[in-house]
Amino acid sequence: MKNRSADALALSRSLLVAAALATACVAPGAFAGPTPAPANAYAYIGYPNDGQTVPAGKPFKVWFGLRYMGVAPRGVKFPNTGHHHLLIDVDLPPMDQEIPSDRNHLHYGAGETETMLELPPGKHTIQLLMGDDKHIPHNPPVYSKKITIYVK
Repeated sequence: MKNRSADALALSRSLLVAAALATACVAPGAFAGPTPAPANAYAYIGYPNDGQTVPAGKPFKVWFGLRYMGVAPRGVKFPNTGHHHLLIDVDLPPMDQEIPSDRNHLHYGAGETETMLELPPGKHTIQLLMGDDKHIPHNPPVYSKKITIYVK
């Protein structure tokens, strides 16, 4: 009888571990948009650089980079394309929903690959996130590293 209890406990633990592993393997795809992206695609910020200081009181250029995908305006549904969104002082939004449009989530739906940005003095983070023709992140999501800049 004692062996049955130990066997049942071991089986329960094995099932819990298997369920956790299955959830971990499925989760990234389950929380992404419906539009596929190449697995090797990535976005990056070409300028400014991480840790760089930019002058306060005047706009500075932010240059968007993208590899293994193309840029297309919003509303244009073409394979392996999307458009940039610049995230300012926020974390990545939910990957299965439309990217918000506000002062922290700037949309570049005309296919822009750079912008002029003016931020108040202080420490800021910026990050790129690609969106499909409907502003929803791709599957897998294509985004840049979050960088920190200083405005002085």
